[in-house]
Amino acid sequence: MAHLLGGENLTVQFATRTVLDGVTLGLEEGDRIGIVGRNGDGKSTLMRLLAQRQTPDEGRVTSRRNVTVGYLDQSDVLDGDLTVGEAIVGDQAEHEWASNSKIREIMGALVGEVDWHANVHSLSGGQKRRVALAKLLIGDDDVIMLDEPTNHLDVEGVAWLARHLKTRWRATEGAFLVVTHDRWFLDEVCTRTWEVHDAVVDPFEGGYAAYVLARAERDRMASVVESKRAQLVKKELAWLRRGAPARTAKPKFRIEAANELIADVPEPRDTLSLNKMATARLGKDVLDLENVSLAYRADGGNDDGGAGAADSNAAAAEAGAAGADAGGEDGATRRELFSNITLRLAPGERLGLVGVNGAGKTTLLRLLNGEVAPTSGRRKKGKTVQTAVLSQEVRELDDVLDLRVIEVIEQEKRTFSVGGRELSAGQLVEQLGFTNEKQWTQVRSLSGGERRRLQLLRLLVGEPNVLMLDEPTNDLDTDTLSAVEDVLDGWPGTLVVVSHDRYLLERVTDRQMALLGDGKIRDLPGGVDQYLQLREAALAVSGAGNGASSSGAASGAANPGAAGEGANGGGATEAEKREARKEINRIERQLGKLASQEEKLHAQMAAGAGNYEDLAELNRKLQGVSAEKDALEQQWLEASELLE
Repeated sequence: MAHLLGGENLTVQFATRTVLDGVTLGLEEGDRIGIVGRNGDGKSTLMRLLAQRQTPDEGRVTSRRNVTVGYLDQSDVLDGDLTVGEAIVGDQAEHEWASNSKIREIMGALVGEVDWHANVHSLSGGQKRRVALAKLLIGDDDVIMLDEPTNHLDVEGVAWLARHLKTRWRATEGAFLVVTHDRWFLDEVCTRTWEVHDAVVDPFEGGYAAYVLARAERDRMASVVESKRAQLVKKELAWLRRGAPARTAKPKFRIEAANELIADVPEPRDTLSLNKMATARLGKDVLDLENVSLAYRADGGNDDGGAGAADSNAAAAEAGAAGADAGGEDGATRRELFSNITLRLAPGERLGLVGVNGAGKTTLLRLLNGEVAPTSGRRKKGKTVQTAVLSQEVRELDDVLDLRVIEVIEQEKRTFSVGGRELSAGQLVEQLGFTNEKQWTQVRSLSGGERRRLQLLRLLVGEPNVLMLDEPTNDLDTDTLSAVEDVLDGWPGTLVVVSHDRYLLERVTDRQMALLGDGKIRDLPGGVDQYLQLREAALAVSGAGNGASSSGAASGAANPGAAGEGANGGGATEAEKREARKEINRIERQLGKLASQEEKLHAQMAAGAGNYEDLAELNRKLQGVSAEKDALEQQWLEASELLE
């Protein structure tokens, strides 16, 4: 494969800290590379260097003649005074770009619901991200570099972007680098992984799952080497300390051997360890929404008590684009965000929420938390319930921006009981990756990921028993996400998660529900895959039925039941429904057996981690079980549609 660009002996230092130290690497045609690493370890810095948007302190970046690089910055770099159309296609006439099917597809997928004539500065953060992504993807660059491209994208947007990158070039053409915390996305599109840590870059073959396996094997081998080294250190130091007090002279070679062993001990990497906090008792009643409706004014105001955040902005934009559902007494157009919904949270329930932009996911969390009053219906809260909410913008830290990290935690408590041990606030935040130096950093100077880590810890030490997380994966690196998931895996309280991160949802929640934009909440027995199927089917039916624009397609997607009725010519007969129920029971029994087989295979793979031949055979069996499950789940969906 032909070489496209590369870096030689790249070194970058910030003050006294070395971010990259003598890194040499290259990018060739056909490379699909994901970059992972801790927040602040230099992932974005490495990408900027290779894109020649930053100059290294030492070393150089070289590229093949005429290679073009497209770059998506993590921050907002669009000119706010331009309209959406001008920001994406410049001064091109519509007929110039609209004749290109590739550009039309990108426009429809990313900015179909954005006002083409609106100024960029009036858009929400998610809309600006889509505009910037569309501007990049309509180009014809040889190399694409994407810094957190999935931020602000919903599940559909992430799935579309993955499909686009997989089909953009032939297998041996083009190349891309992507920095993202979305593990599903990394597995879906990447064939190689670069891990940035401790000022070096380690390459791995494969996507995220392969990287995790290889890293585990690397760490296992390192622990064996370290164990041997520790034993030798102890032996040498013990020998040096033996003998009469007057005997101070030791053989020189013994002293040198001990010093070499001690000097060669590597600096410990920061440990990301979120310990499980004590959880207050939950009664049998948690949080219920009973027959709740919520109306939203499309003129920019709202009827939900000021529900801000991205969901509310998107809901207002969608209401304005789709038109009025009803006219308010004051003449303002109104949209019913929720219509007579009932949601009951049980003790220990683990619920994941997905949905289209503007469907009200964030507002639903605010309804559950009592921040927003419904237009009708009621919210019922158990007597022992203590809620905690991690918001998208981490606004809760605005009041403590001038405090230092350690001071923020000490405001809650000075000592904590964790795992049967008493820890100080300093020890606790250190376990979350804040070094002694970082503990005395002001909150306003923290990165987005560090702020989210701090606020999550702040919530957990308050010992809530109902935890609501709104896009918790934003700004967090994969190591931190793994630590967060470890805590949530064993979370004994009730958990509600809004996220576009399929990996997170499938790992930490047992039940998923969808907000499709029709004011209702729908159960998803088939998980995120079922949601994507429903959306695709609804959009296809809407587009075929009335040739609507993207906003029309979105409103059509809100009524999947109608699509099912049309396909079945007026609904199934009672005999067909009885057969469907029998089929569903049969499938569910088979799925239960397959789930048990999966658990056994996973346990066998964990037990035989060092035997690659056995792992390959077990992995083959696991793939077979997964394929059988997928087929059964598809049959389950088809049977369940007959009952609706």
